[in-house]
Amino acid sequence: MDRLFGHSAFDLNRDGKISGAEWAFINDTLFEDNNGISSGSNINEDDDVIDEIEMAGLDRDELEFMDEDERRQVLEDAGLDADDFDDFDF
Repeated sequence: MDRLFGHSAFDLNRDGKISGAEWAFINDTLFEDNNGISSGSNINEDDDVIDEIEMAGLDRDELEFMDEDERRQVLEDAGLDADDFDDFDF
């Protein structure tokens, strides 16, 4: 892959080789899904929660900016158990 793109594109610290940390950064940057969750995250659990939120007609970004009580009320109004989302980082 170095020959295809050249070292300068992926050699972030310009030491002449691409280290594991550089590959990890590139992977997380280039292969991010539509929800902004990088491939290094716990995608299965996060995707399940996001799917449940979206199926209820809610927007994760809007929930993120609500205070905890307002978010809890919106989740309950949508027919979801707000306690199921206590550990989810909005």
